[in-house]
Amino acid sequence: MKNLLRLIRPAQWMKNFFVFGPLVFGGALFRGDALLSGAVVFLAFSLAASSIYCFNDIHDVADDRRHPEKCHRPIASGAVSIGRAYALMALLFAASMALCLLLGTCQMAPEDTALLAQSATFNVQCSMFRAPSSAFRVLAVILFYWLLNLAYCAKLKQYAIIDVCIVAFGFVLRLLAGGLATGIALSKWIVLMTFLVTLFMSFAKRRDDVLRMEATGEAPRKNTIHYNTTFINQAITITAAVTLVCYIMYTVSPEVIAQLHNDYLYLTSVLVLVGLLRYIQIAVVEKKSGNPTQVILRDRFIQLVGLVWLLAFLMIIYVL
Repeated sequence: MKNLLRLIRPAQWMKNFFVFGPLVFGGALFRGDALLSGAVVFLAFSLAASSIYCFNDIHDVADDRRHPEKCHRPIASGAVSIGRAYALMALLFAASMALCLLLGTCQMAPEDTALLAQSATFNVQCSMFRAPSSAFRVLAVILFYWLLNLAYCAKLKQYAIIDVCIVAFGFVLRLLAGGLATGIALSKWIVLMTFLVTLFMSFAKRRDDVLRMEATGEAPRKNTIHYNTTFINQAITITAAVTLVCYIMYTVSPEVIAQLHNDYLYLTSVLVLVGLLRYIQIAVVEKKSGNPTQVILRDRFIQLVGLVWLLAFLMIIYVL
């Protein structure tokens, strides 16, 4: 059982909290039915992602066995057979699809519809939410994510730039699934920021691979040879800058100010800047950006900045 848990990587499930983005920005964070729908999508996405991890380890088993760290993965080490991994992969995917169909039973209360209809950042699509078709749309998004990542694991991750764009687009799909499940249409600013910030983190992760290649003479990934530190550093700088500009544009947009009845949201831009700078410091100075999940889970500075940003953002949206 321990090896099976290692294979599905539950620690990586935290990436799927992006499905709750529409609830936070749409003013529906404390709405029970929306939280329930978000939780179902979170679990469905997590199971689909774990299914992909199984396929990835099956496909890369030969390379993993030659890797000094990845050789300890369950399949590469022989702790889990390939046949058993395929069975687990299929089971996780089937469970994910089944969970999506549960969304068709969700209903939105009339008073909640009236409340969210006033949002300028998000537009409510109540008819879609009430209809069973919303469940199938979420299912279609997760299915597309699953197929895209199968292609990524099998071939697309070998192409530089395309690989990080696919990773970033996966987070946009998480956001989209959360919006469809709760009946909240996404703001263009939120979609852009999600893509940009995850693209930024993906480039920072690739920087760790480049440093390892320069130190050992061996490329951790087949496409690492198409990157170098100069390009990665410039890509990190560009994506971080555009992310910050996009966030500022969101906070000062007239529709957001009109909705919140104040113009204080721009103050949270300082926290976003500090968080980005700290992540760049981890990547460039400390050279520890190889695992974004571990960076977030272990770095107290980023955790503190993220918590303060979230509290400030929620206070401005829900209190002021």
